[in-house]
Amino acid sequence: MTDMFSPSRQILPGDYTRLGAHWDGEGTNFALFSAYATGVELCLFDPSSGAEIERIRLPEYTNEIWHGYLPGVGPGTLYGYRVHGPFEPEQGHRFNPNKLLLDPYARELVGDVKWSSAHFGYLNDAEEDKDLTFNEEDSAPLMPKCMVVDPRGYDWGGDTKPNIAWADTIFYETHVKGYTQLHPAIPKELRGTFEGLGQREIVDYIKSTGVTSVELLPIHYFPDDGFLLDKGLRNYWGYNTLGFFAPASRYYGPNGINGLRDTIRAFHDAGLEVILDVVYNHTAEGNELGPHLSWKGIDNFSYYRTMPGEARYYINDTGTGNTVNTSHPRVLQMVTDSLRYWSEEMHVDGFRFDLGTILGREPQGFDQRGGFFDAVGQDPALAKVKLVGEPWDIGPGGYQVGGFPPGWAEWNDKYRDTVRDYWKDTDGTSTDFAARVTGSGDVYDLRGRRPWASVNFITAHDGFTLHDVVSYNEKHNEANGEDNNDGHNDNRSFNYGAEGETGDEAIVATRERQKRNFLATLFLSHGTPMLLAGDEFSRTQGGNNNGYAQDSEISWINWDLNDNAKALTDFTRKVIALRKAQPLIHRDNWRDMMGVTWFNPGGTEQQGEHWDDAGATTIGLRLSRDDLKGQDGIWSEVLILFNPHDGDLDFTLPDREGGQSWTVELDTTEGDTQTVAGGEAITMTARSLILLR
Repeated sequence: MTDMFSPSRQILPGDYTRLGAHWDGEGTNFALFSAYATGVELCLFDPSSGAEIERIRLPEYTNEIWHGYLPGVGPGTLYGYRVHGPFEPEQGHRFNPNKLLLDPYARELVGDVKWSSAHFGYLNDAEEDKDLTFNEEDSAPLMPKCMVVDPRGYDWGGDTKPNIAWADTIFYETHVKGYTQLHPAIPKELRGTFEGLGQREIVDYIKSTGVTSVELLPIHYFPDDGFLLDKGLRNYWGYNTLGFFAPASRYYGPNGINGLRDTIRAFHDAGLEVILDVVYNHTAEGNELGPHLSWKGIDNFSYYRTMPGEARYYINDTGTGNTVNTSHPRVLQMVTDSLRYWSEEMHVDGFRFDLGTILGREPQGFDQRGGFFDAVGQDPALAKVKLVGEPWDIGPGGYQVGGFPPGWAEWNDKYRDTVRDYWKDTDGTSTDFAARVTGSGDVYDLRGRRPWASVNFITAHDGFTLHDVVSYNEKHNEANGEDNNDGHNDNRSFNYGAEGETGDEAIVATRERQKRNFLATLFLSHGTPMLLAGDEFSRTQGGNNNGYAQDSEISWINWDLNDNAKALTDFTRKVIALRKAQPLIHRDNWRDMMGVTWFNPGGTEQQGEHWDDAGATTIGLRLSRDDLKGQDGIWSEVLILFNPHDGDLDFTLPDREGGQSWTVELDTTEGDTQTVAGGEAITMTARSLILLR
């Protein structure tokens, strides 16, 4: 092995115990894990021209860590690695020192991937990873660069995490750029940036809705996929990570990474949590034909799960080409180190794990006592943050709703699918609907898990918005350039007589009522509700249910609201306020002695024959707790009536103790408040929900 350049400075042995680049005030320690490398070169770059100015061999190798210390090198230094070792794909090794590789622990990345054949470890015109021709093209001029940072460069000013109790949590899922790009109150130079998201107008508005925790789509560094750029599109959602410690610089404003810190602090000052959607299941390096950007060239066999006996190929339980190998202790360390970094140094309050089942996979399959879950569960720092799993992947046994260990919450797609079907008045849905509305105890009431373990949602970034659920029968993804073949086909949506926007007042009125039905159901259900940003004012994507590549007005939120949108926002605030005020609605404990009774429209309790009647979907739910009686402003008994039928009907209300009457508190027809005695009937409008106390 020979150096391209002779080092102009002395490099010392340094420390192997802290991975990444760490400045101590006098110099920087560099440490990189690679079990199979034969040598590692640290490459330094001119910050002005981007030219490579120096290559320095890391002098020491301890416990599979390559390391060295450079005196005089400090914050602002740009660097990367060239890693030497065997190029033996059939053994899982893909070393090629012609490729500049990013430090997996880099705190900041500067620049973008400029796609070229130089990023690939071999030249090969075939569609399979065979008959390889070693690629000697230098990728450094076309790669982002890692930057040494000053860990003491920001004053958090006494920032305190809100620590919202799980039972009080309401998630609000949004996108940094999409939420701010069209907002008229945000200065143009801040739109689409972290700093734009932290502006007072944004924070105050989110606070005003009543939500507690802002969940951001991925903000870890990610590139734009070459095939998207070729079509004039970009990776909008960001589920293609290239840096687990580095923020996505595309969202930087004038203050760079400190703009993100300012925004986190602004949310905390308002009592709002910040939750990150994180992607530790795969990386941006694709399958065996993919580029060498970081891990693949550093230690492919350790970082990725490869096929047993055919290490040339990857296990693809993610559907993206590769699967991160969290069974390896150093890879597991990288993931947990990243989580601690974002929690402790960036003050993030929790994480939602994309394709979270992957993280629980061991060689024999999914294991809720696997290494990742065990490591996180015993970690004192991570035990204090919110952990939410997306409990599925495409691998064998990948659907694990209810299968995550105690301490975790999970996205509950059973809730989404059942509630959508129910409000379409699909026959046979009432039994499952009853289970979902009361917290999915059939799934989560075990091992001491609480109702909050079920993260309930009607919509999320992936799929139709709420407005589009009631406006489109079919997806309309033509703008994605895949002939409308991408995205889900099973949307469980209904347009009520016209596909897309319409001037028909009757159809519009039905759609508006259905939106209120969905929102009321969501916030009156036990579990942790998640609201997709903009659903509270009828945001639309024009029927596109797969906006992953739409960095455009299709995905950006339009803040020009009509009267119906403003009215829906007011309704959302009202139902959230009711939820937050009443313990009967935001249930914390399965063992709280709450009475849960279901009724049919005749005013009698549901029996087996009622549940077995597939067409009998109109039902009522009474919740009661004797220990709440006598508390000012607190309800000890409520009745929620659900009528998904396309027709009015009379619902006889059950009797109350002492002959007391029921009072309407919420009606999705927005009718007048009324009081009805037990044993008397209340008329329910077609497709409506009524809450009585």
